[in-house]
Amino acid sequence: MGKFTGQLVPVERDEKKLRMTALILTAFAIMGGIGIISAYARFAKNANREDRPSYVGELRHNLPVVRQDGQRSGLDTLQGKVWIVNSVSVTQPESCALSQSMVKAMEEKYRDNPDVAFVSMVIDPGAPETATTVLSEAAAAQNASLPKWWFATTEPVILHKYLKDKFKLGTLPHQVEGKWDYDTSLVLVDRQMKLRKAVVPQQRGGAPFVTGFDFDKAAQWDAQGIKTGTERSNVEEMILLLEKTIDILLNEKVNASEP
Repeated sequence: MGKFTGQLVPVERDEKKLRMTALILTAFAIMGGIGIISAYARFAKNANREDRPSYVGELRHNLPVVRQDGQRSGLDTLQGKVWIVNSVSVTQPESCALSQSMVKAMEEKYRDNPDVAFVSMVIDPGAPETATTVLSEAAAAQNASLPKWWFATTEPVILHKYLKDKFKLGTLPHQVEGKWDYDTSLVLVDRQMKLRKAVVPQQRGGAPFVTGFDFDKAAQWDAQGIKTGTERSNVEEMILLLEKTIDILLNEKVNASEP
């Protein structure tokens, strides 16, 4: 390689350009700092809310289902909405009558809100060739129409496991002496496909009370004479708690990095 024989010429300092560059860099640093502080403030405000819905889990695995219109769709199409899912038996409608009435009540309350949806998972759709008819009839009985309220199903073995493992329901649907045993609780899912439970701050201090939405259990408490400390029944209190939790989730800003 040949040697460099030219002369090195020093670059003249342009003090005006240097000052301008320094000012621009300082401005970016200040703006970035303000952005970070603002983001942290928003996070802290949400994180410190005593009634902020509790994180239960996340639907990271999509479930393709057949709906009452015969179309296949994935649950991931509901991302961006706040939605309620419940399990339904069409052969034992009495077993889910109360939970279905609660879904119906919520559907009526949020009917005009496009950001709220409902999914009733049919655990016993029967033969594949008649599943769409079963779903359609079950939906018609509740006056449930798409896209607001899905009646959906898939292969029962897959669906039952998904309800237990992904939706964190307490019981794997199964039959005992010809009768379905399954969890009829309502499951609340936020805009980021995260499962949420209600949080009730304790008036006397201590850890807040975290609860799901098991209306059958609340009805049992009422039948046993267990009081709520208010003029309302346990079922009525749970309805208010569900509505409050939905409203909190609707009003929260979406931040995928937060639990």
